[in-house]
Amino acid sequence: MRKMSWMFLRDLLSGVNKYSTGIGRIWVAVVFLFRLLVYVAAAENIWKHEHDEFECNIKQPGCENVCFDHFFPVSHIRFWALQLIIVSTPSLLVVFHVAYRENREKHHNQKLYKNPGKIDGGLLCTYLISLILKTGLEIFFLVLFYKLYNGFKIPHLVKCDIKPCPNTVDCYISKPTEKMIFLYFLVATSCLCIVLNLSELSYLMFKYSIKCYLKRHVKNQQGSKSNCCESELIRHNRAAAAGRLHNSSSSLPLNMQDEHEKHSPLT
Repeated sequence: MRKMSWMFLRDLLSGVNKYSTGIGRIWVAVVFLFRLLVYVAAAENIWKHEHDEFECNIKQPGCENVCFDHFFPVSHIRFWALQLIIVSTPSLLVVFHVAYRENREKHHNQKLYKNPGKIDGGLLCTYLISLILKTGLEIFFLVLFYKLYNGFKIPHLVKCDIKPCPNTVDCYISKPTEKMIFLYFLVATSCLCIVLNLSELSYLMFKYSIKCYLKRHVKNQQGSKSNCCESELIRHNRAAAAGRLHNSSSSLPLNMQDEHEKHSPLT
């Protein structure tokens, strides 16, 4: 079942990769290589027996279980699995939107989009929303981890005085240094994903803002050119009318020209 879940996540990331920008493809590579593969290949084995290897210097029944639950309310490995799945889920919005476009073209039996996977129009809004959600979820999980475990650290020794422990007991965590290294690595990759999401968000907003500005500028230029052409046409028509009036008056007999000049508004 777990293998099927990771296969689904891998297929999801592969699908998203087709519709991503260059920065988005870097994000997919980081998630797949430095988070998913590291999690499956190494982290799972390190935290595999964390409960069994958690030892306290007293054999009071239930004491170790209560202390472990207090210091590790959620297993690190399950927390990261949940984080990885939920953070990748907003990418489904983009995949669903592209699928909607493709199905719409099939339904109308005609080409409605130049490219259903091109990031523009409604798909651009969906893409931006997915980036905002991914960034927000990454930050939420980092803050939640910090609150649950009192920081990004794995202590060698914790002191527990929770009942049914008869007094304050020392409890030891297995492989704390190795776990600390992987903890820093996973937190660093999470921060890197936040930076990539914010960079891609800024890039897309800047790109399409410039695009809209240039389009508006070209439209204004075309409008001013059309106004100039209209003014030139009006001026030309007036000059032509004046020329025709002059020619017609010069072709009249002399006495009629005098009569015409008398009635002419120019005189």
